[in-house]
This record gives sequence, structure tokens and C-alpha cells, in this order.
Amino acid sequence: MHFDLIFMLNKIHSCSVIGLSSELVEVESDVTRGMFRFSVVGLPDAAVSESRDRVFSAIKNSGLTFPRQRVTVNLAPADLKKEGPAYDLPIALSLLSTTGQLGFDTKEKLFVGELSLKGEVRPVNGVLSIAIEAKRKGFMELFVPEENAKEAALVRGLKVYPVTNLLGLKDHLEGMNFITPVAPLNLKNLETNTLYEVDLACVHGQEHVKRALEIAAAGGHNILMNGPPGSGKTLLARSFPSILPKMTLIEALEVTRIYSVSGLLPKDKPLILERPFRAPHHTASGVSLVGGGAYPKPGEISLAHRGVLFLDEFPEFSRNVLENLRQPLEDGVITISRAQGSMSFPAKFTLVAAMNPCPCGYLSDPERPCVCSPSEIIRYQKRISGPLLDRIDLHLEVPRVKYEKLASEELAESSALVRERVQKARTIQEERFKNSQQKKRIIANGEMGNTEIRRFCVSDSTSRALLKNAVESFHLSARSYYRILRLARTIADLEAAEQIKSEYIAEALQYRQHES
Repeated sequence: MHFDLIFMLNKIHSCSVIGLSSELVEVESDVTRGMFRFSVVGLPDAAVSESRDRVFSAIKNSGLTFPRQRVTVNLAPADLKKEGPAYDLPIALSLLSTTGQLGFDTKEKLFVGELSLKGEVRPVNGVLSIAIEAKRKGFMELFVPEENAKEAALVRGLKVYPVTNLLGLKDHLEGMNFITPVAPLNLKNLETNTLYEVDLACVHGQEHVKRALEIAAAGGHNILMNGPPGSGKTLLARSFPSILPKMTLIEALEVTRIYSVSGLLPKDKPLILERPFRAPHHTASGVSLVGGGAYPKPGEISLAHRGVLFLDEFPEFSRNVLENLRQPLEDGVITISRAQGSMSFPAKFTLVAAMNPCPCGYLSDPERPCVCSPSEIIRYQKRISGPLLDRIDLHLEVPRVKYEKLASEELAESSALVRERVQKARTIQEERFKNSQQKKRIIANGEMGNTEIRRFCVSDSTSRALLKNAVESFHLSARSYYRILRLARTIADLEAAEQIKSEYIAEALQYRQHES
């Protein structure tokens, strides 16, 4: 078939994922007389440029006709970089519409999807962000790959159509063989009982560490465990998710959005309900930890958002890599700047770090001698900077577990019981901060700023005197002072106390690293 007429251009709407947000993209095509050439303009990356071959084969193998003339596809706005294969489907629809093989009303419809050479529609990343943007821009119908349909259905007010192949979508748009839209998901039915890898009941001894983990879970505080090899630091860290409170719906949507953009959303879980637990190896690069790349993507700290970032063998990480944590630990967000602009990703995670006291690991062990020289010990401990240590709320010594504890058949307190206390404390905090005027939503004591600390961390005269003496005696920094108050506020919440008492201050001080 030859197309000797120039048809009216139709704009097909699609979306570009930029960081965690999306921006509307208009796809239009033009077919004119001349030698066969198929070009895509509008700052496409390699994946978008390669869509020419996918679209050509998909149209041909679907029994449709690809114009053997001069074909130009424009992705507008032209100054916005386009990446990924999600434009395959709207490009194919634009060509079919321009050549008169498909006629439909393009208003209030948005399309995304990758095409196979047979014309099947494959899943793409970032569909939740796309659905949110479609709803915000007033679109009524969203056409996505079948595997992404449940994810898009998390956004209410949209008709989400699961598309399996190009020919089936063409029939639907022409009024034949309609595609049934996905029913809006009932989020209450998505709640499941989580099976945790490790339960606190299986950890023998280390009661003081378990107490600290409970405080950290209740208030979202960072924790560092220091002890000899085999003392249980890794086991304790891996049991930490079992005592964390359940995620709220808003938190779950935040986490799901990050994993969707990263291409890590499980196929059978349109909504992530379990708090993330990320444990990168100590050889991880700075980009893998904080995110980045030519088209910036979330790193490990963003994948741990609202969950746990576990850094085992803490000093073995490159110092330059660890220094990248300083800003997100303070602000709960990481900003990645590139020549073409900046992107921000959320990074409100609980840091759980574990380390040995020296290279051989036995400096603090009374039963095994340390074989490290003083210079080796100093050099090893200096791998972690003072400002980074100052951002960690709970510093713990984890000693070797005695034989009597290891051989005991008596089970310790289960994670379920600890989680109940943590959940009650977190509920108190949610009620406390629900009317917060801060731009950033606060859900836990560990996220409080100085304004909230002055408002909510009310203590008696005895507590203030104790804290003053500690600041002067241990030469605590201003950051340490405020972190002690936040920690004491969490301890008070676990006791359901309105006011911070001196014993809460005293316990919080035990967890601080004292400065010389």
C-alpha cells in the first residue's frame, strides 16, 4: 500500500519519567513523499532511537502496513531528554493514525508501553509515577502493558486498560473487541502477614542491644554496633525489620514509586507493604549507594526509604562513599546534580551499621588478645569521620555471648511483642506530628527539627540539669544535644510518658559516643 496523501497529524499523549516525577510528552508523526527513512527527533536516547526497528517490525508482524516513505516522529517538548522504550506504543499508534489505518479520539487518553517485534506489549518502569501525572493532568483513560495494570490501578479516578498487543489495542480503539479496564484495587485486601527472616526470640543474650533496637525502631533512629566477630551483630541487624511498625498507605506508595522507577517492583506485588531492607556490600560505589548516572536513578539509600539500610563491616566502605551519607542522614533527601539539572530522591531510612573495633576484631574482647598495632587501630577507626559518627544516635558495644546464654533453651521475647510496643510509640508520634506545619511530613521522632524539639521535648529541671552537666563534661556538639533530646523523647513514648524524665535522659546519654 502506498500513502500518496498527507494525513492530518494526530497527537498521541505519553509520559516521560524524570527522577520520581513524570512529564507529559506529545508524540506526532509525519509521512511525506521521498525515499524511505524513519527518524525520531526530540532528544531521544539510544533506547528511544532503537524503537524505530521495534515499531517497524511490530506494525508489519501485526498484519498492518508500515509506510515505505519518509517518516518523521517528533517527541515534544523537544528540549526534554527522552529515555527508555515506553514510547514504542504511542509511536506506533501515531503512525497508524497518520497513515489512516486507525481513527480514534485521542483526547483524555494516555499510552505507554514497549513493543516486541511480534507486536506484543511489554512492561515498562515508572508506571505509578505516570499514572499520578495522568490523573493530575486530567486524563481519564490510561493504556499500559498488562503487567503494569495493577500498579497503575493504585491511582483512583483513572480507567486503566491492560494492553497485551498492538492489534488488540487497535480493535479496542476502533470499537471492536473492547478491553476490560482493571478494577480499582482494594488496598485493604493487599494487607498480608509478613514472614521475617530472623525473630528476636532466636537471638540469645544481648538484652541491652535489643533494647536499643527497640528504641531505634520506635523513633527511626540510626544505630552503630561495635563488637568482636561472632558476637551477633549481623543477626541482630537482620532481626531489626521484624520489630518495625507496619507501613502506612502513604509510606507504601512512596516506596512503591521508588521501586517502580528503578524497575525493581515485583510482578506479583503492585504495592510494597513490607519495609525495605537493603544491605549493600562494602565494595559498593558512591553512585550505587546514593544514586546517579547519566539519567539519575535512585541508589541504595533511596531504595531503603522508610526502611533499613544495613552497612556491615562499616569501616571497610570507602571513606568517600560513606561521606555521601552525611547530607541524607540529616535531611532525609539526596539531591543529585548534573550539568543538565538536579534531581532529588527521598532517603528517610534507618541506618544500622556494624563494625569490629580493630582490623583483627578482638580489641574489645576480654578472652582473645588483639594482635593489631596502635597505629593500625587508629588508622582503622579513622576510616569513619567524626561528623558521620555524630549523626548516629545509638552507639552500642556488642560483647561476646557467654556459653550459658548460647546453650540456654529458654526463648527470649519475640519480635511480635516488641513490635506491639514499637507500634504504640509510633502511633503516639503520628498523633503528635499530624498537624505539623513543616513542609516535609514528619512521622517519627528521628525526623524532628529544632523547632519540633523545642516544642515537644519538654523536660523537668532535674533532666535539664543532667543534660547540661553531660554537655559540659563530654563536650557534646549541638547536634549531639538535639539528638539526645530526640532519643529521650522516644524512650518517653515507649513508656507513654508526656514529659521527659531524668532517667530517660540518662539512658539516652548511655547510647551517645562521648567526645574527648
